[in-house]
Amino acid sequence: MIWCVYNLVETNLREVNLKNKILKGTTTVGLKVKDGVVLAADRRASAGVYVAHKYVRKVLYVTDTIGVTTAGSVADIQFVYEILKNIYNYNKISGSGPITVKGLAMYLGTMLSRNKYFPYLVQILLGGYDESGASLYNLDYIGDVTEERYTATGSGSPVAVGVLEDGYREDLTLDEAADLAKRAVFSAIKRDSFTGTGVIVTKLSKNGHEEKEYYIKKNTSIEQ
Repeated sequence: MIWCVYNLVETNLREVNLKNKILKGTTTVGLKVKDGVVLAADRRASAGVYVAHKYVRKVLYVTDTIGVTTAGSVADIQFVYEILKNIYNYNKISGSGPITVKGLAMYLGTMLSRNKYFPYLVQILLGGYDESGASLYNLDYIGDVTEERYTATGSGSPVAVGVLEDGYREDLTLDEAADLAKRAVFSAIKRDSFTGTGVIVTKLSKNGHEEKEYYIKKNTSIEQ
């Protein structure tokens, strides 16, 4: 009995430590509106209190209309990203037809849950546009999958969520949603030391994706 309690406590502590590792070091944002999905992320990579890289790409594309934002271990992110692309391409060439955003999210959630005792250290926002319209999903490292209208992850997420809560409406245009996502990440940059350099914002719709990058000048204004 004591051994079981000890292992349960040890497992819970390990999960808390893993969650803290994942949540530190970035800010990513996702919004779903009628015409598509907006994904945004900062560009700073940190290793503890050290800025490991200033220009890391945290917005990636599975297809022209489906993208992900990434946080966590770089190696695990790269592996999971390749899995997503392989699953999409396999369904496409096998005759099963293109897999939906929801299908990708469910598959990835199952894979992460299956490996939760030796987890991939990732926090992922998966969103895009398919035959069912726009959709956005939040996935954590143990395989929890939640469908979202808007959300933020990472160490700067408490600041970013406040901006999203204040400005989000379901009738936002894609351009308005992109501007809101940009402001949310820049707010995190100003308040969170693990978030920085600039922000990548992408709009995903039935017409494909459109990406822009923004940076902060020395006088604190925003530069495109």
